[in-house]
Formats: sequence, structure tokens, C-alpha cells
Amino acid sequence: MPYHLRFGEGDPLRIRFAISPLWETHSAVRVLARPRQQVYHLPWLRRIAHRARGLDLAPLHLLMPARGHSPDFLYPPPIGPAATFEEEIAAVRDTPAALAADDFARALAETPGAAGTAEGRRLLADPAGAVLRLADLLEETWEALVAPEWPRLRALLEADLAYHSRRLAEGGLERLLTELHPSFGWTETTATLTVASGTEHVRALEGQGLVLMPSVFTWPDVISGFDPPWQPTVVYPVRGVGGLWTEARERTPQALARLLGRARAEVLCALDEPAGTSALAHRLGLAPSSVSAHLSVLRGAGLLTSRRYGHQVLYERTPLGIALAVSQPDTD
Repeated sequence: MPYHLRFGEGDPLRIRFAISPLWETHSAVRVLARPRQQVYHLPWLRRIAHRARGLDLAPLHLLMPARGHSPDFLYPPPIGPAATFEEEIAAVRDTPAALAADDFARALAETPGAAGTAEGRRLLADPAGAVLRLADLLEETWEALVAPEWPRLRALLEADLAYHSRRLAEGGLERLLTELHPSFGWTETTATLTVASGTEHVRALEGQGLVLMPSVFTWPDVISGFDPPWQPTVVYPVRGVGGLWTEARERTPQALARLLGRARAEVLCALDEPAGTSALAHRLGLAPSSVSAHLSVLRGAGLLTSRRYGHQVLYERTPLGIALAVSQPDTD
């Protein structure tokens, strides 16, 4: 059953991309509830297992039905293209009690018996207090499970935004929307984006435009269905998630390491997606100054190109750099 998003005259001019650390925190909690479905994230799950055991995530899990409504106010569309977690969680804490109560009731109704549990009754009896309690729990979860990995996650998400922004410039709106995910379809005659989902729903954008948001932990699902007052949003799996948790030494051919030097070869091989100096330094465990020097040499040798994206410079491999990085390791 599809989800239909109908564009009006001005809506194509109000499409924007965004990244949300709060959404990734919410999605990470969902991964913990269903770890067997997330083969790509097994290295992360093993790494954070001891920290996750110290968190009581039951209240959040109760509000995450396998199908159906989850409270939009806990992870709304981001307020800007690169909002910080602190900005997003502050907005959660400001949620009106009446809005939260309605969201709680709808989410709990999706799971038989959930409203009658002790936690369900507590949420419904004191929605204002529950908002603050859940915001504190999300902040604790962010700090324990997601913030330590955020430079790596943000680099992948920003690379996705850069890639699709180029595709929009090259091929226009229809090409962008149909390339984002196989479940997306575009009907030109009605200017409607159709997203395959578990529910049948129609929403007219009515001049609000659309937020397109890549996500690491949402894989492999596409999520839409944010209701008013939230801006219409579609969350889709980020490109390149399969190599996200691969360590540099696991994918650096020995022959290339001998040719370029181990550290420089690891920098080249880590650029499966465009990334900046800080993200690469965090991923590789190297000093930013060292990574910057390696990037400069690799770019000078014609193996990388660079371009500015917002406040940072992103590096990506040239065809020659790609050919070297994907060469097979020697067997001697």
C-alpha cells in the first residue's frame, strides 16, 4: 500500500535535504530492538553492547511499533539542514502536552495491550512529565551510543547529500526522486511522489515542500508519514552503508600500502564516499594535520579531487584513485 505525496505549484521549489542526529538516535534505538534485521550494523552493535546494557530503553521501545504510528514529536523533521542534537532535543522538550498526549495514544494503540502496561499508563497520565523524561533518555542514548560515532555517520550522510544534490542539478526533480530508492515512483500527470509502505495515505504538500533525509540506521526501510504540523518528510537509506563499519586496514591492499605508504593508502581507501578531513581523521585514528597532509599529496598526484560543501571541504577519488583503491591485495 503506497504513501502519496502530492506536489502543488510551489512545492518543487521548497524541496530540501537535511541531516538529523536526533533521528539517527531514534533509529539506533530501533536497531537495538530488532538487531537480527540489521546485518550491516553488527560491528556497531558489538561495540556498543556494554553501553546499551546501561540504558533503560523500554519506554522508547514501547512507542516503536513494528508497523504504524510512532510519536512524531520525539523525532520530528529537522529544523534546519544541519541542526545539532542540542537544538533538536530542545525542541522536543518544548512539545505541548496536548500534542504529546495525542501522539502517545496513537502509538500505544498500534500494539495490543501497550496502553494498559505500567509504562503505557504512566505516559498517558502525565504527558508533560513524560516528554521531559523521554527527552532525557534520548539525550543519554545519544551521548552513549551515537555521539562517539557521529563524525563517521555525519561524513556518510553529508556525502549522500552532496551526491544527490549533484544528481538534482544534472537531471532535475523527477530523476532525483526516482533514483533515491526503488520504492519511489513519480507520476508526472498528477505531480505525485508515491512511496511504497505499509499503509495507504495521501497528503498534499500545500506549499510546505518536502524534506528528503538520508539515514544510516533506518536501512533498509523508507519512512514517511509525518502528520501536520510537521513538514512532509521522506527518510531513505543512505548510500554506502555497506562499508560504513569496515576498518581501513581491512580494505587496504598490501600492494597499495607498499606503493603509497600505509597511512596514505588507508586515507585513499577510506574515501568510498566523499568525506572531510575531520571525519577521516576520526575514522582512521589519525591526527587531522596528518590526514590533511596525506590528502594534499593524494590530490596533487591526481588521485583525489576536492570541493567545498557548506563549511567544509569534501574529498573524493578520481577515476585513477578508484582504480588504485579497488585493486586486489597481493597473495604473497
